[in-house]
Amino acid sequence: MLKTWLHDGDEIAVLDVREHGQYGEAHLFHATPLPYSRLELEIRRLVPRLDVRVVVYDDGGEGAGVASNAAARLAALGYRRVCVLDGGTRAWQAAGHVLFAGVNLPSKTFGELAEKIYHTPRVTAQQLAAMIAGPSPVVVLDGRPVPEFRKMNIPTAICCPNGELAYRVRSLVPDDSTPIVINCAGRTRSIIGAQTLINLGIPNPVYALENGTQGWFLADQALEHGGSRRYPDGSGTPVLRDAACRLAERFEVPTVSASTVRAWAEDPGRTLFLCDVRTPEEFAGSSLPGAQHTPGGQLMQTFDQYVGVRGARLVLFDDDGVRAPTVASWLRQMGHDACVLEGGLSSGLSLQASPVPVPPVLGGISVQALAARLERGDIVVMDLRPGMAYRAGHIDGARWSIRPRLAADLAGETRQAVLVADEPAVAAWAVTGCRLAHPPLLLEGGMTAWRAAGLAEVATPDVPGDADCIDHLFFVHDRHDGNKEAARRYLAWETGLVGQLDEQELASFRLPADPAASRDA
Repeated sequence: MLKTWLHDGDEIAVLDVREHGQYGEAHLFHATPLPYSRLELEIRRLVPRLDVRVVVYDDGGEGAGVASNAAARLAALGYRRVCVLDGGTRAWQAAGHVLFAGVNLPSKTFGELAEKIYHTPRVTAQQLAAMIAGPSPVVVLDGRPVPEFRKMNIPTAICCPNGELAYRVRSLVPDDSTPIVINCAGRTRSIIGAQTLINLGIPNPVYALENGTQGWFLADQALEHGGSRRYPDGSGTPVLRDAACRLAERFEVPTVSASTVRAWAEDPGRTLFLCDVRTPEEFAGSSLPGAQHTPGGQLMQTFDQYVGVRGARLVLFDDDGVRAPTVASWLRQMGHDACVLEGGLSSGLSLQASPVPVPPVLGGISVQALAARLERGDIVVMDLRPGMAYRAGHIDGARWSIRPRLAADLAGETRQAVLVADEPAVAAWAVTGCRLAHPPLLLEGGMTAWRAAGLAEVATPDVPGDADCIDHLFFVHDRHDGNKEAARRYLAWETGLVGQLDEQELASFRLPADPAASRDA
């Protein structure tokens, strides 16, 4: 039944409620990752409408029970149409359907399809190295967000996230004849970034760097680290506004008024997302009430981190008339119901934001009081931070746990539990439903306060073990840290995605059948 629901045209939210590492090893193609440990923190942002169809699942095996617990919590929060996938991922696979490894599958698969359809021009690492070393200028633009750029970058590259390209490329590359090469860490954003500029019709020669920084590294070219070259604040220009409008028309992106969006917000049968596609700095400065920040490039790349309802209405806006229509043109091709808000930031639109569930209140304990009670041995410390953070350093004697396992880890414990967490709400929701001998306490200030007090911590590089560290995705996790084999495996995985899709999954995309005709339209 779920396979039918996924393609019947009605809205549906399919939520993988296992932890991040479990999700990344094997999941449904159209699933949204929403770990049980963060369920209440993220659900109203990802699934704002209480009447939408919701299907939750786990692996149906040893980890079974998480989906049922999540379904019960969703019902308690007011969701009225929640189902559990019977048998979880095991039943899905037994029915002949494919499970996918990795993350952001629809977006990355779309990038591979776009390259095949558009025949996006590309250069190899060796070719780019020769261009950089040659006498003629070339501009390398890195389509990733600033934090990713700082980790590693191609020499001479300038950080300009894909969602900003249409707005900033003419400021960064004023000469119409200078070649432009777009790169990312792998493939998708290199392809989409380069094709964005080509679709906009700029006269420059534009190329995608084949395999991004990983391809550069595999070709034994040196990467830079800690890079700070980025688009200057205020560097945008609306010179490509007409081109962006033509692009939106080509892919049938509607423009809607604020009054229309207000009416949509009152529609009980449809889910609405109001998306501000500008930079983090611009969003922090001002936005429209009820909007969430969805940087344009990342909305295309990591769509499932912002939108959890398949078939929902997406209303994009900016303040320049360039970025929103450009991003929307790609979202339409990805199969999403995306449109652009007329007037953007100046439209006067104001929507009611979905309320975030309020977590239970936990009592607190200071670092000094905790240290004293540890000496007495009358408490048990449960560390709920990410597993890899626990490995790096934790309070001596603290045990690592995570919400799906916390009740079992505390079963039979007669001492009072003290919880350590980076976010107090994570701890508060984690103990919901746990049967404890005493009310749990939260370490005030967490590990930051413990360290600031000069108290000792210990590292356990192998604890929790890889099998227990279910919140961390080990799938080629070290591909950016010098492991060439992991980089090769990742690139082989990415290029092999399209071949794993069935006909219905392929049909969910709406790329043009004849790109040449589309460009000439």
